[in-house]
Amino acid sequence: MFGPFAVNDAYGRKENKMELFHNQVTKEQGVFSYRFNHHSFGLYLMAENVKVPTTVLDFPSLREFRQEVRKGYDFVGISFIVPNASKARKMAEVVREESPATKIILGGHGISIQGIENLISHDFICRGEGVSFLRRLLGEKVDRPVRHPMLHSSFNRRVMGVPLPKMSGVILPGVGCPNKCRFCCTSHFFGDYIPYLNTGREMFEVCKGYEEKLGITDFGVLDENFLKSPERVLELLDCIESERKLYTFGIFSSAETLQALGNLDILVRLGVQFIWIGVESKREAYEKNHGVDFHELIRELRERGISVMASAILFLEHHNQKSIWEDIDFAVSLRPDYLQFMQLGPMPGTALYDSYLKKGKLRSNLPYEEWHGQSEIWFRHPDFTGEESREFLKRAFKSDYEYAGASLLRAIDTMLRGYRYALRHSDSRVRRRAESFTLVKQMRHFLPAARLLASNSATRELAKQLTSRYRALFGLRSAKDLMVSAAVTGFAIAEWARIRYMSDFRHPGKNLLRYRWDKSDEDLSIYIPPALAQLPHSSG
Repeated sequence: MFGPFAVNDAYGRKENKMELFHNQVTKEQGVFSYRFNHHSFGLYLMAENVKVPTTVLDFPSLREFRQEVRKGYDFVGISFIVPNASKARKMAEVVREESPATKIILGGHGISIQGIENLISHDFICRGEGVSFLRRLLGEKVDRPVRHPMLHSSFNRRVMGVPLPKMSGVILPGVGCPNKCRFCCTSHFFGDYIPYLNTGREMFEVCKGYEEKLGITDFGVLDENFLKSPERVLELLDCIESERKLYTFGIFSSAETLQALGNLDILVRLGVQFIWIGVESKREAYEKNHGVDFHELIRELRERGISVMASAILFLEHHNQKSIWEDIDFAVSLRPDYLQFMQLGPMPGTALYDSYLKKGKLRSNLPYEEWHGQSEIWFRHPDFTGEESREFLKRAFKSDYEYAGASLLRAIDTMLRGYRYALRHSDSRVRRRAESFTLVKQMRHFLPAARLLASNSATRELAKQLTSRYRALFGLRSAKDLMVSAAVTGFAIAEWARIRYMSDFRHPGKNLLRYRWDKSDEDLSIYIPPALAQLPHSSG
């Protein structure tokens, strides 16, 4: 989609920031909020896996998009989510104006909008998995091996104003999820799980490719429920340990798959240092969460150095202005490193949307630009107005921040716990993983700034405790350390002032990548052996 983002205009809203953490997780934490941008990963995967010259244009301005379209492409694919439907329509109009012979392909979750065929000019619609769709459309062999792109998991990274290098890669083992929670867009969009990497060995080869070509050993794993394929996980663990690698991973997992593992030390040996878990609600127990003691599970994960992002849903059917706090307080009491509150969002294509549409509960007066989950709910709730839903969401985030302190400090706390846990473990395979906590000493530099800029007692107290624990583990800081900490504090003060007195606005900036335009282009991809023959046909 074209920018600018996070502004009120004909195409978008200021609340819908193009930053995952700052928009949905650490949004009320001020200078402590994480400021990262993420690529549109699926586009690069598809571009890597066709034979024709291809361009990925990520986050352009409308003018930049128009200039690129004038090159006269045979096809232009427009990938969009529901809140960006107006942007997609405008982009299609630009294609028709500037290059009438170009065929337009629509894709992404936005194509689930009812009647999309009549809303946006197009020639083809890609429904579901995109690699096989494009190959079929272009007359290419569908079941040839897939190439895995080599992409940084995030860019434009700042924490407390400090610019951070692009240190992590992204791995795409597969798409979809068999759990099919009623609200989940991806599991309904892709159907059953579709693997790109069928075995642990295949995933390991992707990791080795990143390490050899880019020096990357830390990975964000974009898979709805990575541990759901235990054979693949255990084979990956065997490869890592047999070749004595220290790869680290951030993953998504449901609680029941974590419990099925049995011994959580398997995750430590594997190098998992971040897990995103859907807690959803204390009362509305999805099958994936039956019988789970989330307090104990999250405590055990953090004790092993695994940062937890817990996700909770607000404005469920049983919520009123009193009972909603039962779920908010429950989620906050779990003390995860990161807590995401999301409004219940009936998105087209999901079972939740179908149910609410049938019951006449959707608000027809809200345009799709408002369907982003950070302002008003777009359905009628008997106990909350749209304005009240916005305010309760904000209060939920503030409650977590004031109770548990800044997520940055919670994550440092977890890192220290894990480092100490690994060092003292009886199993040599776990002890070796102490080396995986590569940032444990560097994160100390954020503590003076945290103590100076703390806006609540929980953050201030946690920063004080961490300062003492660092001193006990690593001793007094050197003169060089003091200088680095002073520089970090300078960045943090400048960021605090920018947010307070100027603007919180950030734009990811254009990323353009051309494939196969020049035979001398450097190959930054990895061949994966398994075929895509099992992929379902996508309809056009």
